[in-house]
Amino acid sequence: MKTKTLSKSLASKVGILAGGIALGAMLAGSALAEPAIIYDLGGKFDKSFNESAYNGATAWAEETGLSFQDIELQTDAQREQALRQFARRGSNPIVVAGFSWATALGKVAAEFPETNFAIIDMVVDAPNVRSVVFNEHEGSFLVGALAAMKSETGKVGFVGGMDIPLIRKFYCGYAQGARAVNPDIELFENYTGTTPAAWNDPITAGELAKAAMARGADVIYAAAGGSGLGVLQAAADEGKFSIGVDANQNYIQPGSVLTSMLKRVDLAVASAFADQTNGEWTSGFQVMGIGNEGVGWSLDEFNADLITDEMKDAVDALSAKIQSGEIVVHDYTTDGTCPVS
Repeated sequence: MKTKTLSKSLASKVGILAGGIALGAMLAGSALAEPAIIYDLGGKFDKSFNESAYNGATAWAEETGLSFQDIELQTDAQREQALRQFARRGSNPIVVAGFSWATALGKVAAEFPETNFAIIDMVVDAPNVRSVVFNEHEGSFLVGALAAMKSETGKVGFVGGMDIPLIRKFYCGYAQGARAVNPDIELFENYTGTTPAAWNDPITAGELAKAAMARGADVIYAAAGGSGLGVLQAAADEGKFSIGVDANQNYIQPGSVLTSMLKRVDLAVASAFADQTNGEWTSGFQVMGIGNEGVGWSLDEFNADLITDEMKDAVDALSAKIQSGEIVVHDYTTDGTCPVS
């Protein structure tokens, strides 16, 4: 799947007072009329997950001329406070980016039953919450296949961020895709840590990538938020290939980033804002996968010379088989296993 802009149809739905305001300023401000988005730790300009959320809100605003509020957290302790203050001041909906919001949102959503909320990457069972999850294993399967096609050594690597089931889901899909192309391929799996700090540690991520490359890996997939930038830099320095994640990161190291696994957090955010403003809000459980362009891979001017027509045709065929059900990519989070690891 190539990178796409937000649909023109979103223009008929509904926008951004862009600018990350400090929490203290938010608490002292006047009543809000706009929807709001609160990013996870790591900053909205992480060039990955948070930035994809920001880009979705920004694109929606540019198409509609409306405005939104946003804020960047500094600590976990600010989660409930930020949610309550936006809700008290009328923001609707309030979108939170990341699984770490689940506990705080579960409490606050119950306190504000007339406010709609959306959470990305986790399920919160409440009548006023939309829970958006992604089939990251499907998109990771496709980039794993591309990695195996591109590899000359028969060895590829993976550097995840926080070692949790969600990120192992990325790895497991990646491994299945690589093995679908080369059953004998060797895989190196690493994670930057076990706490939220793992999302913002590019130095450790880069060292893990270098270690895998020293063992022969010539393609490294980074699923590590802001830490992944260290992987992209290390691969470029070594003359190897990396694979970006969430947002299209091909431009960061042109000619070295083989592709990026697209996780359309931007679409999830834009749709939440638009549906509320257009009177089409629905709560409940939503899944975004290959079939509805929720995940995919990026092909643009920055990596076009790296992807041959044969590679593109092959990965498109694999994508079609996933959509038809001929290929079923195992989801690590369903049973905690990865059959090809």
